Amino acid sequence: MKKAVTVKQVFSKAEEVFCVIFARKILSMSLGYFSYPMPVNEPVYSYAPGSPERKKLKETLAELKNTKIDVPMYVGAEEVRTGKKEALHPPHEIAHTLGYFHIGDETHVRQAIDAAMNAREAWAIMPWEERAHIFLKTADLMAGKYRYHMNGTTMLGQSKNAFQAEIDSACELIDFLRFNVHFLNEIYKQQPISAPGMHNRMEWRPLEGFVLAVTPFNFTAIGGNLPTSAAMCGNVVVWKPAHTQIFAAQMFMRILKEAGLPDGVINLIYVDGPTVGKVCFSHRDFSGVHFTGSTGVFNHMWKTIGENVSKYKSYPRIVGETGGKDFVLVHKSADVDVTVTALARGAFEFQGQKCSAASRAYLPSNLAGEIKQKLIAELKTMKMGSVEDFGNFVNAVIDEKSFDNIARYIDNARKDTNAEIIVGGNYDKSKGYFIEPTVIEAKDPNYVSLCEEIFGPVLTIYVYDENKFEETMELVDNTSPYALTGSIIAKDRNIIALATEKLRYAAGNFYVNDKPTGAVVGQQPFGGARASGTNDKAGSMLNLYRWLSARAIKETFNPSTDYRYPFLNQE
Repeated sequence: MKKAVTVKQVFSKAEEVFCVIFARKILSMSLGYFSYPMPVNEPVYSYAPGSPERKKLKETLAELKNTKIDVPMYVGAEEVRTGKKEALHPPHEIAHTLGYFHIGDETHVRQAIDAAMNAREAWAIMPWEERAHIFLKTADLMAGKYRYHMNGTTMLGQSKNAFQAEIDSACELIDFLRFNVHFLNEIYKQQPISAPGMHNRMEWRPLEGFVLAVTPFNFTAIGGNLPTSAAMCGNVVVWKPAHTQIFAAQMFMRILKEAGLPDGVINLIYVDGPTVGKVCFSHRDFSGVHFTGSTGVFNHMWKTIGENVSKYKSYPRIVGETGGKDFVLVHKSADVDVTVTALARGAFEFQGQKCSAASRAYLPSNLAGEIKQKLIAELKTMKMGSVEDFGNFVNAVIDEKSFDNIARYIDNARKDTNAEIIVGGNYDKSKGYFIEPTVIEAKDPNYVSLCEEIFGPVLTIYVYDENKFEETMELVDNTSPYALTGSIIAKDRNIIALATEKLRYAAGNFYVNDKPTGAVVGQQPFGGARASGTNDKAGSMLNLYRWLSARAIKETFNPSTDYRYPFLNQE
């Protein structure tokens, strides 16, 4: 028979844990300052025929497909199963069931907040090197033991081909973890100067409350980075992923726990967005939101937080990366083959479902005919189908809602006299959500598909007079409310310099003679402004500052004992 536990014993145990952690903190600080130098980017595997990684990934895909997984929410120390389940289907094979996840409600959001706040104090005072090593171990587990499971869950759950999964769910997420440890360590080193007779120091505190991380379907790396970047800084997190990314999200959560992440630091819940917002944005301890998703949703979040600001203990941090209508501006001096490759990859990798995907292109009249001819030929070589066939460049879009929305743009273009579909335009959702890579040529520079975000394998081109480049730059800058990514393709160096200057605010990530996608952690910190977000640059120190609250401490060694200053003395 179990003995009853008294309140005194519970508090004694809590005090004991607190004292142990505090002692470790003091001891670690007295033993040395630990170094986390700049890492190198995780090598990208090729998955070429005959390679060992290709064989292992195919084996993992078969294992994942043959196992129906039951996915709980992770709240504190609990694996929460509600019994209200929703099936996980590959977007490219909707008849197959990968497993089921348990749907939560308002009570689970509150439980997640409570679990986070209960874990907050111990996590915040845990010595930095102990926190750092949890995330470094997570990165190592992903680079080795779980690489193919992270890639496999992303491929099957989000319909990414092997290479797109590798650069996302393996390499980029590993890089986020390793580089963020280095960046945060460098922030901690930043200290103020001290005058004689005193010492000044800066504490980089976590925020006073919990952080809400809301993550999208399209990048497993974003799904992992948004909660962990805040947690690494000593914050506790409620993490709500898109339902269409849960297959990979739960895999990452399991790895974090294996790496030693304490219970309650990150709480993974599967609840609809309005419910999460209703609870979190009205909670006194809400301290920030780390968001990637649509501009409309982010605008609503901002409005709600503003209306509730008097409820909060402190002003919340609002960090978001939202929509994009990313451009490729081609000059008359451009290399045709460079342009075609930039458009083919930039617009159609991962079915155009990247925030950074090339969505509109401006072609000069002297090169337009050749570019279109070669682009059409390239697109006709692209195979489309299941991710398990490594010969497929194009796979399925994420779900039926997205499929129907993209199909609507294609249908409208087919009927509009101001537009012409020059390649693609077919789609089919009988077995999976497949849409052909499609290029629309618009006759009107303000045609709808040049202005609105579609988020699918649709590129709209506009042919401009080769001698009106400066006017076209104005068009590029003013057509869309977004400012996420863009590129200039030209051989003329003066034109590159001119476009870089004139389009300074048109893109937060600007590319020269390349596609506007593929930002690498530590190389191209990612984010845009205008309607594309707060430009807090994931993959850099800038983002981590947002999850810290600085405290300056001045200690005077020989304090004054008289209020009178020398100027008060008589002559």
